[in-house]
Amino acid sequence: MLSKRPKASTIIAYLAIPLLLYIFAVFIPLVTSLFYSFFEWKGGPNKTFIGVTNYKTLLNDDVFWLSFGHNIYLVLICLIGQVGLAFIFVMIINTRFVRLKGVHRTFGFFPSTVSAVSIGFIWTMIYDSRRGMLNWALTQMGMEDKTQVWLNNSELVMTLVSIPLIWQYIGYYMIILLSATSAIDKEILESAELDGASSFQKAIHVVLPMIKNTVAVCIVLCVSGNMKAFDNIYVMTSGGPHNASMVMAMYGYQISFAQQNMGYGSAISVGIFVLGIAVVGGMQLIQRWISRDEVG
Repeated sequence: MLSKRPKASTIIAYLAIPLLLYIFAVFIPLVTSLFYSFFEWKGGPNKTFIGVTNYKTLLNDDVFWLSFGHNIYLVLICLIGQVGLAFIFVMIINTRFVRLKGVHRTFGFFPSTVSAVSIGFIWTMIYDSRRGMLNWALTQMGMEDKTQVWLNNSELVMTLVSIPLIWQYIGYYMIILLSATSAIDKEILESAELDGASSFQKAIHVVLPMIKNTVAVCIVLCVSGNMKAFDNIYVMTSGGPHNASMVMAMYGYQISFAQQNMGYGSAISVGIFVLGIAVVGGMQLIQRWISRDEVG
């Protein structure tokens, strides 16, 4: 006996709940930020309409654009470190020489379940100049001259704060890519081996083209996630030293709450949204352009 198709009202009722949650959590705060960005507002009931003055200030704000550059750096290094390394690990796990594949999947995904604040504290302890594991390891190897106060090094700090991000989410992307590679017919890979393809050639010329849509999803997730990076950087450096690790979300937080400039902070939030959409859209256009060239 065939099951009855649900009524249109039932479908609408089920869809209404996530839609209302989305509107409440995303759309309303965005519209509210857009509204307050046109005011000089320090919090409280009093605010003064100033038009687009906050946006003019934003366009000439060197710290904001420095923060945007840091976010782009995070995006680039995490695309390589999160998605790129996840793909390499997936190919290693899928070889016949690796045992206990389920254990590798579990432990690889585990850091993704830990809060970013906790991971920030863990890596702050690793980088600690007096009791940190990094300086201890260098000392044990007879490289005392290489020890330093790592998070005070303005030239290295962005790379140092990106390492915890890579470590936390590499397992997340590994699980996504593993699910995609598991759908590939084993006979295709066996045929490639019979034709003399090496592991590298199989990965690049066989596996990667077959999971390119999943890789594209991972890239979009990676870009959007790192454009709003905040938690672990707040714990580790709070944007220092001297704004060397300042990112857009951190700058918006400091302006809005530390300086109590809610109006300009709202303009920064709108700027983050617009730039995030632009970067993600640009990445998708590049992917389509590459796919078009491959088809051509």
